[in-house]
Amino acid sequence: MTKRCLKTPLLLALTLVLLFPLLTAAWPGARAAETVTIPKEEYERLKRYELLDEVRQYVDAFFYEEPDEQKMMDGAVQGLMGGLEDPYSFYYPQEAWEQLQEDDEGKYAGIGVQMLGSHEDSSVTITRVFRDTPAERAGIKKGDVFLTVEDIQVTTATMQDAVNLMRGIPGEKVHIEIVRNGELIPFDLIKANIVVNRVEYKMLDDKVGYIILFEFAGDSSDAFKKAYQELKSQGMKSLIFDLRDNPGGWVQDAEEIGELFLDRKLLYYTEDRYGRRKEFQTGAGAEDMQLTLLVNENSASASEILSAAMQDYGRAKLVGVKTFGKGVIQFVVPLSDQKSGFQLTNAQYFSPLGRKVHKEGITPDLVVEMPEELKDKFFDTGDLSDPQLAAAYEDLKGRLPKE
Repeated sequence: MTKRCLKTPLLLALTLVLLFPLLTAAWPGARAAETVTIPKEEYERLKRYELLDEVRQYVDAFFYEEPDEQKMMDGAVQGLMGGLEDPYSFYYPQEAWEQLQEDDEGKYAGIGVQMLGSHEDSSVTITRVFRDTPAERAGIKKGDVFLTVEDIQVTTATMQDAVNLMRGIPGEKVHIEIVRNGELIPFDLIKANIVVNRVEYKMLDDKVGYIILFEFAGDSSDAFKKAYQELKSQGMKSLIFDLRDNPGGWVQDAEEIGELFLDRKLLYYTEDRYGRRKEFQTGAGAEDMQLTLLVNENSASASEILSAAMQDYGRAKLVGVKTFGKGVIQFVVPLSDQKSGFQLTNAQYFSPLGRKVHKEGITPDLVVEMPEELKDKFFDTGDLSDPQLAAAYEDLKGRLPKE
């Protein structure tokens, strides 16, 4: 035993001595290279990535297999974004970048769920299961929490990777595990073509219209306006606008919808880390349609921008439960390869009266809890057996002018 312990360091030292000439000869920096003159500021900027380049050179010289350069670059950029520890800032490698475009078009191959990541515990919860999809047919429900997709542990940091695995080609299989009421439930799903509808709408009676907007993406503002005009043609005098489980999306769509109802008003303002403020003002020509907004714990981001402004001005009554509390705005940037991009949180937004939304949410004017046994239930569009919708409807009816 003693002899082996003494020999091991000696053998290691001899091995390194013998290999040293080979290591230095193979080291990329050992070869003569052309010199390039760059400004000092650029040199200092590049100097910050010296360790990353040092590791890369070791990999290039000595890794036992030929490394995949693109995968290494994707991992490096993902690591850089991960260091921000912000669940809303992340990298889109090529496949994810292409899927982002599919999301906006509302057509893709997958399992048919909408999900939302929590800034509190990094969990990822299913907030909507699309009708007639593999997820619905398998029995997946709103409120289920992702545990794994294939071999990936699902958190806000890995959510995009999980989405990538759940997307693909119709007929492909994907294995997921969810947690429901503390129970682990596995599912083996077959991907299928999914078509996302942005809105559903109907008249609840001869005066009250109802529109549910599922997300602010693609043609959502146009779809909302079309539904709104259709209900007006049917005699709508007041509207219940349902933003429950709407995770947000493109803020421009919220701005366009806000302009329908707020005349020359401050819709929201943002502040960046330097305290610089930007404001969005609505234009003229808004309508005076009486409004009620339905919100819940999954109403987030652009949904909260719209809800907070409507509440601040007394333009609409909010009914439901406290909203999610995502009060930060991201921009999405294509990178120079035109195949990838990233999303970065660049500012926090505030309501017109200066209320902070991030991690705080918006408390409705009329709080109506959804009974626990109904939280994962599918209600048909405008179904008044939905307790929150029924409460909004009765409240609105009570505020209608008597004729």
